[in-house]
Parts: sequence; C-alpha cells; structure tokens
Amino acid sequence: MKTSSTHKTRRLLTLSALSLATGLSLLAGAPAQAQGNKPIRLVVPYAPGGPLDIVARALAERVKDKLGVVIIENKAGAGGNIGADLVAKAAPDGQTLVMGAVATHAINPWLFSKIPYDPIRDFTPITLVARVPNVLVMNTETAQRLKIESVADLVAYAKKNPGKLNYGSGGNGSAGHLAGEMFKAQAGVFMTHIPYSGGNPAQLALVSGQVDLNFDNLASASANIKSGKLKALAVTTAKRSPAQPETPAIAESPAALGLSKFDINTWFGIFGPAKLAPETVKTLNAAFVEALNSPEMKSRMAALMAEPAPSTPEQFGAFVKSELAKYEGVVKRSGAKLD
Repeated sequence: MKTSSTHKTRRLLTLSALSLATGLSLLAGAPAQAQGNKPIRLVVPYAPGGPLDIVARALAERVKDKLGVVIIENKAGAGGNIGADLVAKAAPDGQTLVMGAVATHAINPWLFSKIPYDPIRDFTPITLVARVPNVLVMNTETAQRLKIESVADLVAYAKKNPGKLNYGSGGNGSAGHLAGEMFKAQAGVFMTHIPYSGGNPAQLALVSGQVDLNFDNLASASANIKSGKLKALAVTTAKRSPAQPETPAIAESPAALGLSKFDINTWFGIFGPAKLAPETVKTLNAAFVEALNSPEMKSRMAALMAEPAPSTPEQFGAFVKSELAKYEGVVKRSGAKLD
C-alpha cells in the first residue's frame, strides 16, 4: 500500500510539473497583458477622429477575445513623432504598440532634421493594416476650360505651359505635396505648389478655383467628386481603387508619359518596440490579421475608402524599408523641411 501510494504521488507530481512547464511555455510567447491582466496600449500618434484612429478603435474591439482589453491612447504631436517615440522606448513585452503610418516611418525621417527614433531599428513590425488611396482631382470648371479630361491631357498642357498650373496641399511635406512632387519628377513637368494649413483649407481652395488641382485623400474628395465640383483624373495607387473603380490609376497612363511606376498612398500598420519575442509577434499578428479579414472590419474600412492590407511581419518589414527608401528622394526633391 505504501509503495502504491508513493508511485501515485510521484505520478501526480510529474503531471503537475509538466502542466506547469507547458503553461509557462505558452505564457512566454503571449503578450504581457495576458499574463498580468493588464490591457494592451495601442498608441495612435494623432488626434482622435481621423481614419487611422477610427480603424484602431474598431480593431481593438475585434481582437479583445484573443488579446484581452486593448486601450487606444492618442499621443499627437510633431507629425506623429511623439507617439511613435513613446512606443520605440517602451518595454518589448507586447503590452505597448503603435499604429504607425507612412508619415512616422517613411516620410518624417527625411522631413525632420532630427527625430528621436530610428524607423527600422527601434520597432518590430506586426502587420500592415490598410492603404488609403489618394486621387488626382481638378476643379471641374478649370478642367473644362483647359480641355483636360485625362492625365495625358494634363501632362500635355503642363509641358506646353510650364508653371501655369498650380496645385494645393495640406502643407509642406504633406502626402499631397509629396505626391505632386513625385508626379512632376516622373512626368517631367513643372507646376507651382501652394501649401495650406491642412487638408480642408486646401480642398476649399480647389473647389473655389483658387488652385487648379490637388492630390487629395480619396475619402475626403469623394463627396465633391460625386457632386461634380471636382473632376477625378486618376488615383495615385498602382491599381484602381475598389472604392472608385471607374477612376483609372495614374500608372495606367500611356508609357511615354513616364508614369507607369507611379504608386503613392497613405498607409498605416501596427508596430511594437524592437526586440519583441518571436512568439509574441506571432500571437499579435494572428489576432490582428484575423480581425482585418473579418467581414465587419472590411465593411468599416470600405466606409472610409480604405483597403485592408493584412500581412506577415516579414512582408510588412520589407514594405516599410522600401517606402523609407522611396520617400528619401521625394522629400529631398521637394525641399521640404520641418523642425
């Protein structure tokens, strides 16, 4: 009896040890909040209410069953640099993430003389979240007066009349400004850039005829396109946008125009601090990718004219590096600097 009891005790102890080891192994790869019941902080480096913030909040709701509570924390300032830096310097435990964007990780490193983080070394890519197309729009009356119906017409007119066309943007170094600079460089034309203090003033200037054309956010411009106040010549992404499939892409223009590789858009994605454990990255990626593929998120994205773009961490990391390299030349050609 004593021997049997000893064997049973040893067996129970062995099973308990195995269970504990398995549990510890699983916890090692899980975000820290799952271990300590602390919420994950998803930092949005911009003010509340914009497309990036809206998508972040929708994602937080979708992933709570897999990751637990996710709290959105808006940390606006310095073009997104303040929020991004907060996460760059956070502990690599999966508890603090950032919804980074083309500005924080591809444009700002060239636009600002100094930023407090390295966009590659100081972050761990989790997944690309979405792309938001921009659209080349003209004041409709201006387009009719100048007989411009297409990108080819625009380039032809600009070459015959250098400097006569102007375009507005939300400011020096903004997405609209840089899209215009890329267009000028690839098409070999000159147009005067007129910066405004934000996207809304730039759009009002276009609608009122103070400027001839803009490279605007598709979601922002869509109402004026539908009303006929603005004429959409082309979207700036490599392919047509599902949100407005009747509008061609700039890259579809005749090859002779030199725009066949034109591809510029607003994108955003989720990053953690550098040195996140591979299992943590895997857990986070799986949860966010599943959420992005859900019908509900696709519907929410469509309302914002954003295109879901879930990816592997490796794909996202390679994409960010390519975007950083692309914008180096664009920003330098533009001459834009912010400090």
